[in-house]
Amino acid sequence: MVDVAFGSVPTPLGDVLAAVTPDGVVATGFRDGDAARRKLLGRIGLPAVDDPARTAHAREELAAYFAGELRRFTVPVDWRLASTLQRRVLGTLYETIPYGKVTTYGDLAETSGAGVPARAIGSIMGSNPVPIIVPCHRVVAGNGLGGFSGGDGVDSKRWLLTLEGYLPPTLDWEL
Repeated sequence: MVDVAFGSVPTPLGDVLAAVTPDGVVATGFRDGDAARRKLLGRIGLPAVDDPARTAHAREELAAYFAGELRRFTVPVDWRLASTLQRRVLGTLYETIPYGKVTTYGDLAETSGAGVPARAIGSIMGSNPVPIIVPCHRVVAGNGLGGFSGGDGVDSKRWLLTLEGYLPPTLDWEL
């Protein structure tokens, strides 16, 4: 039987939650707690199990990323919550845009070959089931940062891009 285990990691952006099936990380979120887990369970449609060993790899990599020590996630991603179109676009992003680099919504539309306009790419980024690991924060507008639906919105996007060295830190920025 397929099920999901939850684990979280304290970060400067809050407790980041990872939902892990036997196939990999199926979802992440910028908040942990009973409500966040119930909401994810509703989306995933699988029973939850208590299995800290299953979530260990994801938790270790997320902690290392937020400590500035990890530049590429190796934990497997379970794409079951992504549609075919989302999988194509998010998969292209995951495979081609490395740590510290960005692409625009329009460029990702073109390189993914999805046949959709930049505005649709923004919607796909907003529905990314595995933010941080699948780095939707690395997709920006042609004239600025663009939007971000995770954590505290654009402030979280700005923090992640600063962590990765794409944006310069402000005077009050702390890791």
